[in-house]
Amino acid sequence: MKYKKILQRNDKKFYWKEGDLHTNFGIIKEKDIKTKSKVTSNTKKEFSIYEAKFTDNLRKIRRGPQIMTPKDIGRIIIETGINKNSTVLDCGTGSGMLAASLANISKKVITYEKREGFAKIAKKNFEDLGLKNITIKNKDIYEGIEEKDLDLITLDLEKPQLVLKHAASSLTSGGFLVIYVPTIPQIQSVLNNLTINLQVTNFIEILERKWKFENGIIRPENQMLGHTGFLLFLRKV
Repeated sequence: MKYKKILQRNDKKFYWKEGDLHTNFGIIKEKDIKTKSKVTSNTKKEFSIYEAKFTDNLRKIRRGPQIMTPKDIGRIIIETGINKNSTVLDCGTGSGMLAASLANISKKVITYEKREGFAKIAKKNFEDLGLKNITIKNKDIYEGIEEKDLDLITLDLEKPQLVLKHAASSLTSGGFLVIYVPTIPQIQSVLNNLTINLQVTNFIEILERKWKFENGIIRPENQMLGHTGFLLFLRKV
């Protein structure tokens, strides 16, 4: 992985790869970062150190287009139940946030991205994350899906209704199709074009509000993470 350690001072996190770490709280020597769980900078500021995990590196991937948020990714994972035996097709790779999250827990992920620039960004992100089970294809899914017997297909596209027939023929029995779009007209277009062997199982929007605690007071944050996209879940029957 790209980042190996996290150094934390209060609520501030610093990501370390190699060499001495320069922060606004001072400099921490590489040898101390490698060997200690608590360090002090040259300005006498204390930091805690712990190993960087997959999720830490995932949050630091290079961004191109807008990424899917953890609140939506988490619901896709729990709703579809994908696991180490699952084969997944992700369409509309973008920066690769969703594809990488799915690859972290599934057997294999194939992801389609028709824009070459986005595909290059995602490919580099997958390499930095150390993921070996992702195949990225510079391909337009509207032209068809090559893979068969898929456990899950995710669509983050402008016109998902054009993929319904392709998806229905590529999913395994009971497999999931998840559509992620920002507007109701897009959802309506999908519902108006459903094939007989795709059944809606859930349609949701997830809102997230963080809470803060300071000086013995616990209260919600003034702002919340509201609408990011609608999630439409379908299954092949």
